[in-house]
Amino acid sequence: MDMTLSVDAIISHIVWFFFAGLVIVGFLLGAFKLGQRVRAKEPPPPTPESQPHLPDGGAVYEVREERDPVEIPEGAFGRTRCRATATSAPPPPPTRTRCAPNGKRATSR
Repeated sequence: MDMTLSVDAIISHIVWFFFAGLVIVGFLLGAFKLGQRVRAKEPPPPTPESQPHLPDGGAVYEVREERDPVEIPEGAFGRTRCRATATSAPPPPPTRTRCAPNGKRATSR
């Protein structure tokens, strides 16, 4: 009797999965048909004649210039220049370089 119940449970699971698969396939087919309808309402793609073309003088080239770098004033960042940005970074050991109050590097002992 237990064997009959377990077979019935397995068959019912198979039937439910098959039904769920049919529902999913139905939704996909419906979405495909909806996409076809929306695309049919869109205007057709442009023709090659309506595309932009090169000017009579040929291609126009860009002019690239190298500019001088903008220098940042020395006191613009202050002490934040030496501060760690990561929150999980361990504090530096005492022999490492640290920021002095004036923003320049100084070694601590």
